[in-house]
Amino acid sequence: MQNSNFSSMEKVNFRTRILTNHLNQETPSPHFSLQTTPCLSYNPPELSAPSSIFDKKQMRQLMDGHNLTEKDWLFGLMLQSNLFNPMKSGGKVFVQPDYNQSKEQQREITMRRIGYLLEHGVFKKWLTGNGPVDELRKLALLECLAIFDHSLAIKTGVHFFLWGGAIQFFGTKRHHDKWLKATEEYVVKGCFAMTELGHGSNVRGIETVTTYDSSTGEFVITTPCESAQKYWIGGAANHATHTVVFSQLIIEGKNQGVHAFICQIRDENGDICPNIRIADCGHKIGLNGVDNGRIWFDNVRVPRENLLNSVADVSPDGKYLTAIKDPDQRFAAFLAPLTSGRVTIAVSAIYSAKVGLATAIRYSLTRRAFSVTPNGPEILLLDYPSHQRRLLPLLAKTYAMSFAVNYLKKIYVNRTPEMNKVIHVVSSAFKAIASWHNMRTLQECREACGGQGLKTENRVGPLKGEFDVQSTFEGDNNVLMQQVSKALFGEYVAAKRSKKPIKGLGLEHMNASRPIVPSQLTSHTMRQAQFQNDIFCLRERDLLERFAAEVALCQAQGKSKEYAFTLNYQLAEDLGRAYSDRAVLHTFLEAEASVTSAPLKNVLDLVRSMYTLVTLEEDAAFLRYGYLSTDNAAMVRKEVANLCGELRPHALSLVSSFGLPDAFLGPIAFNWVEANAWSSEQN
Repeated sequence: MQNSNFSSMEKVNFRTRILTNHLNQETPSPHFSLQTTPCLSYNPPELSAPSSIFDKKQMRQLMDGHNLTEKDWLFGLMLQSNLFNPMKSGGKVFVQPDYNQSKEQQREITMRRIGYLLEHGVFKKWLTGNGPVDELRKLALLECLAIFDHSLAIKTGVHFFLWGGAIQFFGTKRHHDKWLKATEEYVVKGCFAMTELGHGSNVRGIETVTTYDSSTGEFVITTPCESAQKYWIGGAANHATHTVVFSQLIIEGKNQGVHAFICQIRDENGDICPNIRIADCGHKIGLNGVDNGRIWFDNVRVPRENLLNSVADVSPDGKYLTAIKDPDQRFAAFLAPLTSGRVTIAVSAIYSAKVGLATAIRYSLTRRAFSVTPNGPEILLLDYPSHQRRLLPLLAKTYAMSFAVNYLKKIYVNRTPEMNKVIHVVSSAFKAIASWHNMRTLQECREACGGQGLKTENRVGPLKGEFDVQSTFEGDNNVLMQQVSKALFGEYVAAKRSKKPIKGLGLEHMNASRPIVPSQLTSHTMRQAQFQNDIFCLRERDLLERFAAEVALCQAQGKSKEYAFTLNYQLAEDLGRAYSDRAVLHTFLEAEASVTSAPLKNVLDLVRSMYTLVTLEEDAAFLRYGYLSTDNAAMVRKEVANLCGELRPHALSLVSSFGLPDAFLGPIAFNWVEANAWSSEQN
């Protein structure tokens, strides 16, 4: 490449010499040979970012919340084995799945990785442990697996949280004694057969049928039609030996609703059992390391003891036995333990967003483009206000949602039967907003990395395909948001009828006087936690009151409550979002209150203000329902831009506090010049 100090005439002479030498087949003069040193050199982001004013270890402790030592141990364990596909690039070693493999190869390597983790004690006490300490360790280690490979996390999650969790929570001692230790040691490999071709979110509508034969003491499980085939069953296509089958239970001609049964689907040699048919769901846009399959049951017989009977049982002579007579309450009690799936999805979604942001922000602190002055140096991407606006609000939201999912984990591992409703509502809300946030973040990070974002090795692009499924499995996000709104409606109406204060689901703020938003906002006001809490509570309160009024109006016109909910889906969606955002803010404020370090508090104050104000800016509900005037909305937008500039010096420290090992990011997060150099290609 020519020296930038060449004059125009020198450039002409240079090109003339090169052409002349080429025509004469002469070797160019050494003076004009290509230089081996690149014109653009890589400078680590630490050189362009000021030294951190807060302790990154303290911030990571606040963000991760628990089991940091165990997580770092598991990261190290994965780095020690070639099973995790280590590759050298730019002078560093990275580990990530090989997405060039066929789905068959990806499935096989996923099982081999599970075997390695089993051998090294990763799954110890995942099902035989006792209490919150063991559960938090299990959740922490699953987070690490998801950071490496979503397929690995889902494959283990189905086995331990769905199959194993069903036995734990739906079963009784006879099931625990027989199955839990065998599951923990992978003597049996389990899957979870709930979803059908014709029914996903509407579990009550599944069509698989089970009857009881009192003459043999067996249940008979049947797939009566094609729409009743079990679909998307993780583990079923290749590896699972057993499944928990969800089915309508017919006793003495009466449908007692959905129940769960243990059923063997493969023998010890891996052959499919009689009267079972299994087909592959095929290639997917992601998660090809998980062998999703379809299952048909052709009058499959299982022992009476295989009914998971914590909620209901059937006597040897065929009598239906349950302490919960109301079918709705029985169904709710039956599904309550399934919140574990939503908990793990919400958490892994936020860690995926962290991988994307750590990669994109580190890259933007080393990549330059254009200059803003004549003959001036090119500008770092993150020094452009527009680039800050793309990434830093998403960074703030990721911080806020980290505190939210930590709160979710805490209430989940300390759950009691009385907490079932709260956990259902919070997990539904956080699962939806976290998975939506992750997909939006990954797309923005992909674009912010330009062409490098397209490379599989840089991780951001593939993560989009890997995590897209989170928007619909374990509950479609839109359906979950409507469930949240229905639960809020129920609490509100019950309190009105009883003429008692509202208690639960964080709605206690509605017992106080209605918050008043200042008619003219200032920068100082907008950054106050009191204002931020007030306007979030005002939105939630007002939308709940509007939703209840609209439903009541529909009912007064003779429409059913469910039909009224359906008609008012827009209000329901706005309300679900309002609840979620307010709940996230409250978890942020709680986390902030636990901090004593002034530098940490100061930066968290900026992050919280960014989270709150960008929410005000992006959600049209604040303007639609009049919580913000157009003038105040303009002030909010201006303040978001100001906060971008104030957060810019902290960007590197904030992503470094994620605690993600370098090896689990992509090469463009580090020396992307060396990673793409010709010498690297030759090596």
